[in-house]
Amino acid sequence: MDTKEWQVNLDKFDRHVMNYIPIRLIRLSDMKFAERNDIKKHFRNSVPRSKCDQHPASLVKYAILSHRWLDEGEPTYEEIKLGTARGPGYEKLEKFCATARTYKVEFAWSDTCCIDKSSSSELDQSIRSMSRWYYNSYICIVHLAESETIEDIMRDEWIRRGWTLQELLAPVYIKFFNKHWMHMTRDANDKSSKKTEIMKTLERATGIPHKELQKFQPGPVRVDERMMWASKRKTTRVEDVAYCLMGIFDVSLQTAYGEGGDRAFSRLIEAIMQGGDPSVLNWTGKPVFRSSSAIPRSPENYIGRTLQLPPVLGRLEMAMTSLGLRVPLVVLLLTISSSTERSKDEKNVTFECPLSRAIRCKATVSNTMVAGNHQFALGIVNYSRVSFTAPRIAGKSIGCILVRSAAHQKTCQPTSNAFVRHEIVSPPEQVFGGWQKLGQMGLVEVNFPNIPSDSYIYIKDEHLEIVYL
Repeated sequence: MDTKEWQVNLDKFDRHVMNYIPIRLIRLSDMKFAERNDIKKHFRNSVPRSKCDQHPASLVKYAILSHRWLDEGEPTYEEIKLGTARGPGYEKLEKFCATARTYKVEFAWSDTCCIDKSSSSELDQSIRSMSRWYYNSYICIVHLAESETIEDIMRDEWIRRGWTLQELLAPVYIKFFNKHWMHMTRDANDKSSKKTEIMKTLERATGIPHKELQKFQPGPVRVDERMMWASKRKTTRVEDVAYCLMGIFDVSLQTAYGEGGDRAFSRLIEAIMQGGDPSVLNWTGKPVFRSSSAIPRSPENYIGRTLQLPPVLGRLEMAMTSLGLRVPLVVLLLTISSSTERSKDEKNVTFECPLSRAIRCKATVSNTMVAGNHQFALGIVNYSRVSFTAPRIAGKSIGCILVRSAAHQKTCQPTSNAFVRHEIVSPPEQVFGGWQKLGQMGLVEVNFPNIPSDSYIYIKDEHLEIVYL
């Protein structure tokens, strides 16, 4: 036996158990809790004693449950610990554990009873880690309490809950069971690379493409598309609208129940923005706070997006400040070329860019904005900076329409000797405030004339501005 190699394997195994599996599991042999240290002792002798590439997850096999909670009667941590759990929720747990045993695993996990919810630190750690726990499970067993056939999945409440989104996407192996705890397919893994009946039904029910259902990669990318998946899902606690998406976008937030849904979701968006994907800006509707026009209120804001973004946009520097979202954009001024009345208070306008009259985009603006005391611009988000200092923009560019209004101010020229005269300057006739995102619009697409969509042009550095949205 190579003692050194065994110690390396033990260290790797210990790291996995203490960081990448649930805090406690249910031991299926006696339905008692097993803490992480118990798991380490249980599997210690199975750790390879010579050099090998075996991942610790292949040793620590546990089943994990995905289900719709009952309105009442789910077993609690204390009840399982004391052995007093009874009722329909416990019966469901027993059937889950019996099903797990058929997969030759010794341990199982359920979110109803395996988290000590009286401990705020344990609850916080569990919520932040849950997606990883589902990913590292040997098998995820999904119980659909309202379904008998595959077609019933379309109407099952499980499809409409917030937390079940990551429970569907994170696991590598998943098996669906109907209301009677019967297999819904004969496949070993219902996450099939083939377009099976259940995969096609899941795609229709969730709006998630087959390739994402089969092999999902978490991360703060294609934010608008992924928010669409969550837009019609509901949670009991308003903060969970944000917390249940941490695993999808691979970000971490400290949980703070009571902060409210708006604040929780704005913190999620700010964390996602650190990844730099401009698709996070592709939403419509009212922002969550008056202090920034760039933060949406909920995933539902992404439903109204009209632009399908290309898969790769490049990274955009974004940082939230007291002045709003600080973001550098390539800003091209726009002028109104035509307008038609939409309603008593609004007009449909067509903008053109003085840089090239062939660049046009449309928007709906209020009548007061057309009056002449506002400026408009296109803020391009998918530009890049390479070795050459000038910004590089694509023939097909993506941006947001910006607006700023004339500032009302009183100015005077000092006549006393209290000032050094040459340090005082006269302002222009019209001074404008900061740029803001126009109304409730999402991102727009513009095509530069005679520039192929996959080609680039370089534009003067003076067009790159720091704006606060």
